[in-house]
Amino acid sequence: MKKKIAIPVKEGVLDSHFGHCSHFALIDVEEKEIIAEELVEAPPHVPGKLPPFLANLGVTDVLAGGMGARAIEIFNANNVNVFVGAPALQAKELVTGFLNETIEFNANCCDH
Repeated sequence: MKKKIAIPVKEGVLDSHFGHCSHFALIDVEEKEIIAEELVEAPPHVPGKLPPFLANLGVTDVLAGGMGARAIEIFNANNVNVFVGAPALQAKELVTGFLNETIEFNANCCDH
């Protein structure tokens, strides 16, 4: 199973405020193995813009700290799975924990 996982980051660590992150770590996964990593600059924050931006990059899953309910709806409409409540870890460490199911995600939607 192939996945492209996006994590909003600031200096390589999960940025808890999804909509205002400076970059996204994009991590390609195949059969639970990380096969590629890329860092892309986030576009300026405009409500509703990030979900299609990431979907157009081929993202299948987003790991985030907090995210508004509307953003989650737009991601889901673009066939992107969203996992919120992630702990503030390095992007690669977060993806490894996600793949191994050793990290707990606590639903944490916000009103931004």
